[in-house]
Amino acid sequence: MNAGAEAWLAPFLRFAEIDAFEHPERLLALAAALAVALTVLAFRRPPAVAWPALVEARVAGARRLDPGRALQWLTRAVGLAALAGVVAGPVRHSPAAPEPGLGLDIVLVLDTSASMRALDTQSAGRLQSRLDLAVEAVTRFARKRVADGDRVGLVVFGDHAFTQCPLTSDGSLLAAALGRVEAGMAGRATALGDALALGVKRATAAATAEGVEAGHVVVLLTDGRSNAGGVPVEIAIALARQNGVRVHTVGIGGREARVPVEPAAGDAGRGLRFERHEVDLTALERIAGQTRGRFFAATNPGDLANVYATIDATERVPRPGPQGPQESPHPEPLLSLAGIALLAELGTLRVMRRRLP
Repeated sequence: MNAGAEAWLAPFLRFAEIDAFEHPERLLALAAALAVALTVLAFRRPPAVAWPALVEARVAGARRLDPGRALQWLTRAVGLAALAGVVAGPVRHSPAAPEPGLGLDIVLVLDTSASMRALDTQSAGRLQSRLDLAVEAVTRFARKRVADGDRVGLVVFGDHAFTQCPLTSDGSLLAAALGRVEAGMAGRATALGDALALGVKRATAAATAEGVEAGHVVVLLTDGRSNAGGVPVEIAIALARQNGVRVHTVGIGGREARVPVEPAAGDAGRGLRFERHEVDLTALERIAGQTRGRFFAATNPGDLANVYATIDATERVPRPGPQGPQESPHPEPLLSLAGIALLAELGTLRVMRRRLP
């Protein structure tokens, strides 16, 4: 395709998100065939004298140029040109995604105890629970890390801890798992040691099974202190150190929180009561300090967003960059244009050039 043709087609190609053609020489061959066909049609003698050529017909108002026929030929030419573009192999360029498994294995450990229902923060003019704010921040962080080529997993805990999503490079699977997180889904208490031990296990299990050397990181978020579970926090810390897992800890919320209360029998509406939920900052600092991680305190939505942005910037490892943009076939816009042209030609035949019996 020459420079003039590219300049003429550039606005349409940008609109259709077509970056190149795999076989541009086919466009030239088809253009040459079209030029020959138009030349033959232009110099071919008509089989009969056109009716508007008669003097009487011109006096009666007949026209030599038939708008309906002209529109029919125009739509047919547009459809054929679009199909010619499809034959030339339109492609779209997209950034090559990093190869999964060459980055970090990150497990997000999220407190879903009853206290995470507390409405002690405000965002965008409305009250939100601690868990809602935490899920929003964690979801943004998880999507970014998966897009960067890391594997991310999710562990939730209350009275006990369980794996909500194993390590994965599938962003849709992880988003679906985060969308099902609810306060109280793992019980009302806070099994901090169980949660940390399970997070460490999940962060290292995939690499051990596959023999892949990857960095292991756990990000633990809670608003309380350990008051349940069978694994002491110190044992979980030792497990993390033994497996070389860095643990970043995040304490969310203030000392007093407004907790929604279900109405008693005969009462209308829901109420709020103030409760004290003190975060065990000492334990969280000790966990982070002994595992080469960092401790963060988040008392408002802005703090929480900044916390995960800081962790994202801190936990970076060198990895092979993409070799170049990926090419994917993208004939859909041209096929759509050909279909629209075909429908327009049928409409012309059915309406503008309809003949009465």
